[in-house]
Amino acid sequence: MWGVLPLYFPLLQPASALEIIAHRVVWSLVLCALLLAVVRQFGAYTAVLRDRRLLLTLALAAVLVATNWIVYVYGITTDQVVDAALGYFINPLVTVLLAVLVLKERLRPAQWVAVAVGTVAVVVITAGLGRVPWISLALAGSFGVYGLIKNRVGPSVAALPGLAVETTVLFPVALGYLVWLTAQGSSSLTGGGVPHALLLASTGVVTALPLLTFGAAARVLPLRVMGMLQYVAPLLQFLIGVLVFREEMPAVRWVGFGLVWLALVVLSTDALHAVRASRLAARDLAREP
Repeated sequence: MWGVLPLYFPLLQPASALEIIAHRVVWSLVLCALLLAVVRQFGAYTAVLRDRRLLLTLALAAVLVATNWIVYVYGITTDQVVDAALGYFINPLVTVLLAVLVLKERLRPAQWVAVAVGTVAVVVITAGLGRVPWISLALAGSFGVYGLIKNRVGPSVAALPGLAVETTVLFPVALGYLVWLTAQGSSSLTGGGVPHALLLASTGVVTALPLLTFGAAARVLPLRVMGMLQYVAPLLQFLIGVLVFREEMPAVRWVGFGLVWLALVVLSTDALHAVRASRLAARDLAREP
């Protein structure tokens, strides 16, 4: 779902990135409220709101995901889809690094090699293009920490109530911004006709469904596995940027992407070996009398 978003956001123009994000928040909360009513999880939602620690934790997650959204939509609407894709390619490496720095997990040698190669890739792209790929780094960093927080919240908060709380935190700011735009006569909602208004309203579904599935997965999967599963979206984004939007790919950019992909191959191969070793160990343990 995240992989095809570069085809969706240009349809929302002339809405700016901030206006699009404000609509994402407002309509996501509307959808979450409907879903909470259908699955009867309002009790879990209000319980999180009453828990000061959980509320503050999810408020931080909300700020991070809003930052990620703003940077991503800005990148897409300013023809920097490839930079956005690079950010999500780097994200699994950031996730692994966070597992070490924050969770004190021990990495195997191959994982350290993958992180090192990914770092070299960023340096190569920065040196070759003469600018820091800030969109890529901001996307990788913000979503990496967001995933860490969702993983640490764990089974104490279900995916739907958690997302509802995050959007509740952002709702006053988003609604206030939309009201201000309307008062200034700058809102695209009122001047774009019914089709445009429906597209803006659809941002709720487009936002909520991927986050709900991500939140559900983050509650039950190890953080390193979550990092590995996030390769498909940036690959689709990269292909859309190069093949559909015809963004330039100078040689240094190919070299940088090649290094990132090499790092991901190393990371994935090591993970497969680790899974097999774990299964063999469990099988041997089960055979012991």
